[in-house]
Amino acid sequence: MSNDKGLQDAHIKIGTKQTMKVVESGLAAEVYVAEDCDQRLISKVVSECDKNGVHINYVPTMTELGEACGIEVGAAMVAVLKS
Repeated sequence: MSNDKGLQDAHIKIGTKQTMKVVESGLAAEVYVAEDCDQRLISKVVSECDKNGVHINYVPTMTELGEACGIEVGAAMVAVLKS
């Protein structure tokens, strides 16, 4: 990912449940989704983002997304909060 430091500095919510809550409540500016996570999860968040007009960025792996967020485990998805 090109903006690793940007995700660490941004106000984010990490994980599927947290991301879905933020997107549904209209507080997400954009969402990052790991392409190697469960396809059912991806389809749910894509549908919710489309409904709420939230831009989705895809990252190749959950490990890469976790590292970009500054955590030591993988992350399926991350929501960047509106400022």
